[in-house]
Amino acid sequence: MSNETRTKPNLIEYITYSYGRTLPPSMRDWVRHDLAGKGSATRLVIRVTIPCILLLLPLLLIPTTLYVYISMTVPILIPFVYFAIALNRVYRRHRLSQHGLDPALVDEQDKAKNAVEYQAYRDRHGHT
Repeated sequence: MSNETRTKPNLIEYITYSYGRTLPPSMRDWVRHDLAGKGSATRLVIRVTIPCILLLLPLLLIPTTLYVYISMTVPILIPFVYFAIALNRVYRRHRLSQHGLDPALVDEQDKAKNAVEYQAYRDRHGHT
């Protein structure tokens, strides 16, 4: 099966995609689901956090107490995870546009979930 007809990435493609590579157009549906579907925010935070954890693991080889391990790793890990969460939508929008998809797809799930509230707002205040 050629690269252009596959609809899902293999392991190597998935890893390189996770850290910035653009996949072929035949995988756009998979990319759309990955970046805008259910669980996409969680998947992105996990992907972004893995390299940080890998960089912190060698610190555990230093012979010391649990308190020192925590004081060496947590001050690095917490802000890293915080910014991964805070910039989640921004990064997913960027990745969607990299693949030629509409960046507004990031909000699609939220709009579907809150459609009743959006409609009630439009009815009260008019279309914005």
